[in-house]
Amino acid sequence: MSRSKEIANRAREVLLNGKWIANTNFKEQLLQVTYQQATQQISNLNTIAKLTFHVNYYLVGLLEVFNGGDLTIKDKFSFDMPPVISETDWQRLRDELFNSSEQFAKKIEQMPDALLGQPFVKEEYGSYLRNIDAIIEHCYYHLGQVSLLRKMIMHDHS
Repeated sequence: MSRSKEIANRAREVLLNGKWIANTNFKEQLLQVTYQQATQQISNLNTIAKLTFHVNYYLVGLLEVFNGGDLTIKDKFSFDMPPVISETDWQRLRDELFNSSEQFAKKIEQMPDALLGQPFVKEEYGSYLRNIDAIIEHCYYHLGQVSLLRKMIMHDHS
């Protein structure tokens, strides 16, 4: 199996269908969350909806580069989520993440292994591999937050 295919599988594990490291994934967690739960504010923590938007923001940003575009994302905008005020809004946000996740994994899968060591946009940003690994780790970090928020919300309603 190529290195690119292995990395694409890691991305799918955390985002869409894996159970290996976290025993869950974003898709499994988010499909169990209603709009009310996704937008429920707990103290000063980010909501599940905001975390979903945030993860997708970075996936879309890397996809732009993978598709030949510029790197235009900025950390300061990564939580600037449009209002989620209905179940339809929540389903759209989830679907955007699921679609971006699959596109992200497919693009990685299609990369020649030699590209993984090449500079990502600028030399100072590190390699493609470093950026892809960082996004996967970022996803696991926020998956943990989503899992904890779900447990806190479920505990409040039991």
